[in-house]
Amino acid sequence: MDPLIITCAPVGAEVRPDQTPHLPYTPKLLGETARAVREAGGSIIHVHCRNDDGTNTHSVERFAEAYDAIRKQSDLIVQFSTGGAIGMSPEERASVLELRPEMATLTCGTVNFGDEVFENSFPIMRGILKKMNEFGVRPELEIFDKGHIANARKLARERLLSLPQHVDLVLGVPGGLEATVQNLADLVDNLPAGCTWSVAGIGRQQLPMAMTAIAMGGHVRVGLEDNLHYSRGRLARNEELVARVARIAAEAGRPVATPDQARKLLGLPVPVAGGAGV
Repeated sequence: MDPLIITCAPVGAEVRPDQTPHLPYTPKLLGETARAVREAGGSIIHVHCRNDDGTNTHSVERFAEAYDAIRKQSDLIVQFSTGGAIGMSPEERASVLELRPEMATLTCGTVNFGDEVFENSFPIMRGILKKMNEFGVRPELEIFDKGHIANARKLARERLLSLPQHVDLVLGVPGGLEATVQNLADLVDNLPAGCTWSVAGIGRQQLPMAMTAIAMGGHVRVGLEDNLHYSRGRLARNEELVARVARIAAEAGRPVATPDQARKLLGLPVPVAGGAGV
């Protein structure tokens, strides 16, 4: 099997600072978290940003501060969210792509999100993809339901998206596909040929989905965006969640990927040693 790529999603748009003292909601905290996640075995950091009061923002300036803080502390692949928070306009969600991160997420369809609706119509997806193509940003396809894979194929037929790509299968969101081994296997079987994939299990399903992906040859996303707890009654730190997956993978005989190994697996440029970085 390929080395295991571990993505950490440390913040998200839903978790509030009053829910956990470990949420890295400022650029400084994101930089410190990036260093700890890299030391624990992480390969990719998935970035949302917050204001100093903890509220969501998709300000280009705030993302630039976060990008700089992360890059100063680690060589992790930096992946921006274009999902933002529910209620943000498509233009706001895509605005941060001008900073040219290595990767950014593209949610491939509308999904119920608890009592709210996370809208990703074809016009929204096309607009975000055009910005990704303009700025040379590699998409990660976010799949919340099986029909989202069909949507990705349609975008590929329209020549807005090339396949294969890296895919993140997000399972267990209230309103999306449930986090079960059967559902994960079904989605993997339906992926376009050549795609690499990771799974993000929500809440208590994060660990069993991660263990399944390790065994199946896929990759893993963990972090406080998706799961606040290390175990029942104990709040987690992002780096703990990464370290646990790295430890389980080691027991299974599967090494974790360094960021540069992950870049090679995902077809991203690898920075030249001694250069200016990425």
